[in-house]
Amino acid sequence: MREVDVAIIGAGPSGLYAAYYAGFRGLSVAVVDALPEPGGQIAAMYPEKMIYDIAGFPAIKGRDLVANLVTQAATATPEYRLGVRAEQLDYVDGRPVLTLGDGERLHCGAVIVTGGLGSFTPRPLPAAVGFAGTGLVYFVPQPADLAGRDVLIVGGGDSAFDWAVTLAPLARSVTMVHRREKFRAHAATVSRVRELPVRIVVNAEVTKLHGDIMVTGADVAVRGGVAESLPVDAVIAALGFTADLGPLADWGMRLDRRHIVVDSAMATNLPRVYAAGDITEYPGKVRLIATGFGEAATAVNNAAVVIDPSAHLFPGHSSDGT
Repeated sequence: MREVDVAIIGAGPSGLYAAYYAGFRGLSVAVVDALPEPGGQIAAMYPEKMIYDIAGFPAIKGRDLVANLVTQAATATPEYRLGVRAEQLDYVDGRPVLTLGDGERLHCGAVIVTGGLGSFTPRPLPAAVGFAGTGLVYFVPQPADLAGRDVLIVGGGDSAFDWAVTLAPLARSVTMVHRREKFRAHAATVSRVRELPVRIVVNAEVTKLHGDIMVTGADVAVRGGVAESLPVDAVIAALGFTADLGPLADWGMRLDRRHIVVDSAMATNLPRVYAAGDITEYPGKVRLIATGFGEAATAVNNAAVVIDPSAHLFPGHSSDGT
């Protein structure tokens, strides 16, 4: 059974920063994630998207943020357990023991859950039922693959509009279809897309995709209007994702729907188990990457005192020793 001071479940931005901060506190770290590479949803789905609300970066590409976080976390020499889930939580001598999907057991001083929203599955496009061809995707790891193509984006949230901003300079044409007149996306992003050569069709839905080997077109029905057939060779269904906590839901943590309830120390109701990032819930919670960084530091500092009662909650500033 491997001994480690802190086991971090989730290798997204909050988890990577928690790994760095645990190392800063002199703690040994293991990072567990079901995905095969660090970075969480950013690395898996949005590596080329620009992110605008990270302190110190007016704008930074998703993959660059992840690369920076991995480099920063490397100072803690974390042990990564990627492509494997944390399946079971037990206690031995009052300390958590994690059993992983491959049978490995981690005997931990503390556990910090930073699993975003858990495992995620794209919401399907109803019009794609029975469509067996290619060209339908739910996210775009490499936007350059859609250069020179006629792209249809379905959805009205932040992801849909972010893809429109990214693809407008690359694609031959970009059309957006949304079933409502109002959008869930950030108003500034919507305004930006309206200034781009992007056609936006509202109060409409895609009813059918055409093509045998590859998508060649899509039928769009406009509420109170005339149905239209669009020539497209790429469709992005940006309809959001459903999240699943998986085995974590059975560990006995207090939950509020799909979120883990924590206190001001980022502690859950289970001994020596903390949480940070989008997976947490408390009054006034704001789900931003920037918020997750602060929560990760709070969780690590409070865990450090539990692991070693002689330690100080506040470790000093990182610049104090320079």
